[in-house]
Formats: sequence, structure tokens, C-alpha cells
Amino acid sequence: MSRRSGGFVVLEGIEGAGKSTQLERLGRRLAAAGAEVVRTREPGGTGAGERIRELLLDPALGDIAAETELLLIFAARAEHLHRVIRPALQRGAWVLSDRFTDASFAYQGAGRRLGMERVEVLEAWLQGGLRPDLVLVFDVPVRVGLERALARGKRDRIEGEDVAFFERAREAYRTRAGRDADRYRLIDGTPDPETVERAVERIWNDWLADRSG
Repeated sequence: MSRRSGGFVVLEGIEGAGKSTQLERLGRRLAAAGAEVVRTREPGGTGAGERIRELLLDPALGDIAAETELLLIFAARAEHLHRVIRPALQRGAWVLSDRFTDASFAYQGAGRRLGMERVEVLEAWLQGGLRPDLVLVFDVPVRVGLERALARGKRDRIEGEDVAFFERAREAYRTRAGRDADRYRLIDGTPDPETVERAVERIWNDWLADRSG
């Protein structure tokens, strides 16, 4: 499948890292340059995916088995891949996703302590060889991220987890980013959005230059 005119870019990070803000800004820049841009998110991105998202984030759901949570997320991801991501890539669009499978490694593999092997099995089965071309990981201290999330209003079911859960998730993100410097970029998400945006722009331009070279 040729994707020279577009690509699959994922923005990752714990709650309050600023990834959603930067996704919108990057999307606007690409659209202004004349590219087709598909902005999406996980869990979500499709009708079924958004229903699953509502369920997973609803505090009224309470505690469910970690395996159930992981499988629900991959069910939403299957729809996302089938109906949004693969078709967009096939027609040469840029797909910008607010989270993808790295979030499952971070939140369920590490945060829920399910281990990475179970996530890897589901990833290989569902995605085959498809991986994001670029993963931007926005890194903030857990307490900073949670303070930002709390300032947005009522906490969802995931945001209500304890600090230790998010510390494990953050460390998993940092570890994964450190293992693959070709596809991952770790970005300090603590400054103001404009400073972070400038960092993203520098990384993006360098990445595009390397990609075209």
C-alpha cells in the first residue's frame, strides 16, 4: 500500500499531557497546506467505538476485569481500523489519532499490570504489520497531568485511578519511546501550548525531511 502522500501519526500521553490540543494544531497546519487530514481518537472514532468509549469512561461502570477493559478497547480498535484508519491510508490521507495501541501497552499492560505479552498478541492479530509511521509521546509528571485533567471538570473512570497507576503508564510510554528512536519522539508537555507547538513543529519538519530523504 503506497502512503507517500500521507501517513499514520499518533499522539500519546497520560491525562493532561496536552496531546489533544497539539493534534488539533497539527491537523490545522496540514489541512492549510492542502492535505486531506483525518482526525480521530481512541477509544472511539466510529459509532461503535464511541459507544464503547462512553461505557469505558463512565464512572458508574465501576470496577471491571482488566481483561474485559483490554478486549473492549481492542473491539473499538477493530472498528476503527476497518472503517476509518485503513481506508484513509489507502487513499493517501494523513491520519492523526489521539492515542492508539501504545495506550493499551501503557494503560492495560502496565497500568493494569496485565503485562505486555497479551497486548502484543492482540496487536499482531488485529493489526498485522500496520504500525504508526510516527508516534509523538507528550510527557508530563503525573501530578501535573492529573491537575490539568481535574481542572477540566468531572473526572471520568480512568482519571479516577490513583497516582501509582499513572506512574506505571507514564513509565511504559517513556520506555517504548526509548526503544525505537525511528518512530517515536518524546516531547516535554509541561510548557505552555505555544512552546510545545513549536517543539512539535521542529520535530515534524525534521521527520518529514528524513522521510523524504
